[in-house]
Amino acid sequence: MPAKKTEGKPMNKPAEKPMNKSADKPVNKAAEKPTEKNNASTSKAGSNATNNAVSNAAVKIGDKVKIEYTGRFDDGTVFDASEKHGQCLEFEIGAKQIIPGFENAIIGMKKGEEKNIKLQPSEAYGDVNPQLFKKIEREHLPKDQEPQVDMILAINLPNGMQVPAAITEITPKDVTINLNHPLAGKTLNFKIKVVEIN
Repeated sequence: MPAKKTEGKPMNKPAEKPMNKSADKPVNKAAEKPTEKNNASTSKAGSNATNNAVSNAAVKIGDKVKIEYTGRFDDGTVFDASEKHGQCLEFEIGAKQIIPGFENAIIGMKKGEEKNIKLQPSEAYGDVNPQLFKKIEREHLPKDQEPQVDMILAINLPNGMQVPAAITEITPKDVTINLNHPLAGKTLNFKIKVVEIN
């Protein structure tokens, strides 16, 4: 997934742009003084114009968006998609919750718009860092499983977080693990669609 999401927290409604006072004020017919028909129709037209302007607004910093996406490698293999998760990807533009190239591509898009993008490693998960290949003595591995190349281990970091690491090499004494992100060093292709802008 191209994003790091906070699960389970309801999102606050973002502050709306200041609008024309008459268009922004909700209509309460019971509390309103009687007005002439011409005034009522003018108010309705102004409200519609404001709604159209909001629906045609482009994504900008601070907006919360819902995105449908499909991620593919250059050979066409799908590595991730919102459909696999059963829901859209939700995040705030500018909050650095997702990879930079993905976020930058969405800025300026409008609701319902679709786009295909290609991200180089520098715009996605970075290049492979050789310093993130580490050796671990086999005695520190789980005893109930024989290590295999490409097996994924959950490694505990000093800060308490867990990160996945793939075994890349095995010797009788130790194993080499790769702590780089699984998509590091890869060119990624995304088809994205803006579903909602708040």
